[in-house]
Amino acid sequence: MITLYGIKTCDTCRRARKWLDSSGVDYRWVDVREDGVTRDRLEAWRDALGDAALLNKRSKTWRDFDSDTRAATEADPIPVLLEHPTLIKRPILETDGDTLAGFSDTRYASALGIGGH
Repeated sequence: MITLYGIKTCDTCRRARKWLDSSGVDYRWVDVREDGVTRDRLEAWRDALGDAALLNKRSKTWRDFDSDTRAATEADPIPVLLEHPTLIKRPILETDGDTLAGFSDTRYASALGIGGH
């Protein structure tokens, strides 16, 4: 099962969804702001991607944090990501064998075995 996690108002998530749709990929969409995300899922993403790839330091939420909150988040992002899912770098694409953060049509095509798109 292919699952795409993101936020419906995110332009990058919209591009990823449009690409998946135009490529005929059957996937499940999960809006992390509306549906939330579990600790287990975040820990799996952390294992697959690492903290740096999981944490969106370009988000307004990150910029609004004070330096102490940023330092604590960098030390252990899971509790903060549970509370502030907008800090997750998105979209997150999960396939049976891969987890990707962000959107790249070439990376998606490779992970999904789609050629010539």
